Amino acid sequence: MEAPAVDRAVAAPREREKVDDGAVGGPWKTILFNCDCHTFDEVEKIVMKATRCTLSRARQLSWEVHTRGQAVIYEGARERCEAVAEVVGSVGLRVDVDR
Repeated sequence: MEAPAVDRAVAAPREREKVDDGAVGGPWKTILFNCDCHTFDEVEKIVMKATRCTLSRARQLSWEVHTRGQAVIYEGARERCEAVAEVVGSVGLRVDVDR
């Protein structure tokens, strides 16, 4: 004797709530744009303060900004990128946070 067939309801998949944890779509980036109103020394000092990088790395980044017009100075979680942008922007440099 066979067991009677049981109808099973299949639940529709629920939409996941979108959480912005920085993992989906890659890391966030803080981008510094070139300007002629700050010296290399000023840019290097603020980049070192904001990103906690070495003077050597700050010089590489400031040269990239100068020659290419912009550079990614930090990658990571959105909150940290925004904190870096706030520090750099506080001296009048143009920055953006994007993916």
